Amino acid sequence: MRQHLPALLFLLPLFAAISMPLVCLKHRGWSRPIAVTVLSIMSVLSIINLISIIQDGEVRYAFSGWGPLLGIEWVADVLASVILVALSLLGLMTLIFAGSTAPKNLGGRIVHFYTLILLLVAALTGIVFAGDLFNLFVFLEVAALSSYALVGVAGGPALFAAFRYLVLGTLGASLYLLGVSYFYAASGTLNMVDMAERLPHLLTSKAVVGGLLFMFIGLGIKMALVPFHAWLPDAYTHAPESVSPILASLVTKVALLGWVRIIFWVLGAKVIVYDIPVLLLVGILGTLAAVIGAVLALKQQNIKMMFAYGGISHIGIILIGVSQGNQTGFVGGIFYLLNDAFMQATLFFWAGIAMCHYGVQTIADMKRVKQAPWVTGALVIAALGMVGLPPTGGFFGKWYIMLGALEANNYLAVGAVLLSTLLTLAYFVRLFEGIFFPEPTQSDMRHHDIPFSLKLSLGVTSTAIMILGLLSDPIVRLLLAQALPPGL
Repeated sequence: MRQHLPALLFLLPLFAAISMPLVCLKHRGWSRPIAVTVLSIMSVLSIINLISIIQDGEVRYAFSGWGPLLGIEWVADVLASVILVALSLLGLMTLIFAGSTAPKNLGGRIVHFYTLILLLVAALTGIVFAGDLFNLFVFLEVAALSSYALVGVAGGPALFAAFRYLVLGTLGASLYLLGVSYFYAASGTLNMVDMAERLPHLLTSKAVVGGLLFMFIGLGIKMALVPFHAWLPDAYTHAPESVSPILASLVTKVALLGWVRIIFWVLGAKVIVYDIPVLLLVGILGTLAAVIGAVLALKQQNIKMMFAYGGISHIGIILIGVSQGNQTGFVGGIFYLLNDAFMQATLFFWAGIAMCHYGVQTIADMKRVKQAPWVTGALVIAALGMVGLPPTGGFFGKWYIMLGALEANNYLAVGAVLLSTLLTLAYFVRLFEGIFFPEPTQSDMRHHDIPFSLKLSLGVTSTAIMILGLLSDPIVRLLLAQALPPGL
């Protein structure tokens, strides 16, 4: 059973997505219970899988019994298993949140929505487990196609945002595939483990250098890394309130994880630290992204646009961590990635509630949520995590990232993290000023009946921000002991 858990975790949402249009053809109301049940089971299995991997080691699963060089190999190690727990839980919370928001902004496309969410979760699972570069491309594209459709499913301005996302996403996918073809031409294999053994002898090959550059740009577009981020703000802002949380919390993070796999597990830690200055480039772009994203977030009036640029800034902070070339920075970056997934979900859950039930779209509307202390409290927790204050997980993630930068004598990276933190604090101060000053008018003080499903989703993700902080020590120890790339 243990050996088949990775395949089962993928096939559950995939088969549910394929069968849902037929099963729910006459009974549209079945779509939500089916999707919630599937992701509930997936969440439980992902936790079981993580416990199994911690106790008994990684699982390498070969589909249909074919060996890794001819067949498809999946790798379920501690890093993949930890990310998968977050992925399945956040997917489940998104479906619970969508129970009352989706009908309002999706019209009659409810079955389409749940089908696409399940397909997106299945594709992201495939990216996390993928053991070869081509299958990573396949799942990146399935996830991208699902994301394009989810952004544009409500129609209106979202269609233009989805189209721009599609154009840039297709460009990114094409560049990534071109890079994979260069790697294959140079090494004669697509399997990550096999390629890792061959590439150290091919570092002078122009095909390897060119392929690496193409893959970096392609995945840079997918993860919305500055300056390849143009598609993200409009896509997240105009996407339905039931869609933005899963896009912001998972899609860019999993693409970033794919890039980390390639540079650390395929090229190898020793190569990128000593032979090819990949980490230097990643660190520079991460520094720029951390500061530029925070500056652009500070300039926004629209709440979702502000959160979107804030997410771009935090992609940069994660890259600063993993680019330090030492264990402390790498683990800090991965731990911060995990935290940022829950922080982004919390922010966009909050934005959905504020918009649907209080009519909040800009900072000027923020006074309307003053009458709801639980809504404001959730925003406070998310803000503490984004700024990086204890006892949230965001504090400990930034702490280890800065320790890694100090260990590498990279004071520019430390300065970038601190500056982006101050800018993040500045735009959250603007939000809280909007809540408490000026006083809400009588028309703003209306009673709003918030469905329990929305409170549950927001409560779970905001609580997770605190729990990750309280459990930071055992999680970081686990990552240090079992999730480091070879040679780091």
